[in-house]
Amino acid sequence: MRVFVTGANGFIGTALCQHLANRGACVHGLVRADLPDEVGVVYHSGALEDRALLLSCLVGVDCLVHLAGRAHVMREGGESLTAFRAVNRDATLSLARIAQEAGVKRFVFVSSIGVNGAETFAKPFDEYSEPEPHADYALSKLEAEQGLKSLLAGSGTELVIIRPPLVYGIDAPGNFARLLKLVATGLPLPLRGVDNRRSIISLENLVGFISLCIEHPAAAEQLFLVSDGKDISTAEMVRALALGMDKRPLMLPAPDALLKLGARLLGKESIYTQLYRSLQVESSKARRLLGWQPEENTLEALEKVGRLYISQR
Repeated sequence: MRVFVTGANGFIGTALCQHLANRGACVHGLVRADLPDEVGVVYHSGALEDRALLLSCLVGVDCLVHLAGRAHVMREGGESLTAFRAVNRDATLSLARIAQEAGVKRFVFVSSIGVNGAETFAKPFDEYSEPEPHADYALSKLEAEQGLKSLLAGSGTELVIIRPPLVYGIDAPGNFARLLKLVATGLPLPLRGVDNRRSIISLENLVGFISLCIEHPAAAEQLFLVSDGKDISTAEMVRALALGMDKRPLMLPAPDALLKLGARLLGKESIYTQLYRSLQVESSKARRLLGWQPEENTLEALEKVGRLYISQR
């Protein structure tokens, strides 16, 4: 199996490349800066816009896993949607055209649960839920999905789309990295009484699922929403991380209306939603169709992350 991974030195890409190499795959990865090759992994330095490089790399490839993209930015100016579209939509479609020309058999696109929306209410998101992106990043991912479906339909390149929720691990970027630092400080957090439900997925579980989608025949032309399978509250997440850090978290009560108002005044509504609202994913399709079973337990995996975080400081 010959696999090409974009964003190969990112949080997910690094783990995926090593996982595939350990299983005997021939792995090539696209990175921005020069990197020395590793055992089983060959790196190619270049950009998603480098057509000549990509075409030469993709000839003979069985599966392309597309992870590279413009990620979440906390605050953006008026050009944010344009910037997100240029990378997450336009560069993705350009890459897919090159993959078609090179004869790549399968294109695995890692999208985002943000395509479905920022929170859930009466029931979890599933593969039949109507997309309702609430951010420029998520909208650009949805447009990329739609473009890929149109472009690759009926071609010799099969499409698989994966929408993960928050992916956590010791080197996770963004809000999870901020949460780790905050828990490590031992400062009191306004989380007492919070009983939201969040679906999340460990890095190891996501990498295992992507690996399965690379070669499973039934994954072709499918959309998957995946998670660890156990939904937890933000307070439970903090307690698990703190347990791994050998700390006892101090949680204070805070009126929801006051928290919401403060977030609005500070322009941090998205952080309020992630901390205090629910976002649940129904991932039974992945289990039913592909026979997938997450290897890691959510609370145990979070505790392990907390333990590793403290040991590396």
